Amino acid sequence: MTNKNLKNLKKPRTGFYDKISKVVTRAAGSPVTSVIAFGIVLVWALTGPIFDYSDTWQLVINTGTTIITFLMVFIIQQSQNKDTTAVHLKLNELISSNERASNRLVDVEDLTDEELQVLRKFYVKLSTR
Repeated sequence: MTNKNLKNLKKPRTGFYDKISKVVTRAAGSPVTSVIAFGIVLVWALTGPIFDYSDTWQLVINTGTTIITFLMVFIIQQSQNKDTTAVHLKLNELISSNERASNRLVDVEDLTDEELQVLRKFYVKLSTR
C-alpha cells in the first residue's frame, strides 16, 4: 500500500470491548493497582482473627481472586492478540519496504509449528556460515 492509499483509509471504529479491554489492561499493569491488590490482601489477612479464620472469611478471598483471574485472562488475551497483530503488520511493512529482504517470511506466523522449526534450523545454519 502506498502512503496515499493509507491516508484514504477510514479510521475504524473501536468496539466497546476493545475500549474496555484497553482501559482494564492498562489499569491492571499500573503500580497503583498493585498497591490496591496488596492492600486488599493485607486487610483480608489482618481480619482473619476477627472472623476466627472461618470458611466464609477464606471464601471471600478465594471467590474474589478466582473471578478476577478468570475475567482478566480473556481481557489480557484480547489485548495481546491485538498487539501481536500490530507487531506483525509493522514487521511486514519493514520487510516489504526493504528491496533486499525476502518476502517469503511475511506470513510466517501462519505456518505450523513443524514448519517453523524447519525454518528456524535453516536460518540457524545460514547464520553460522
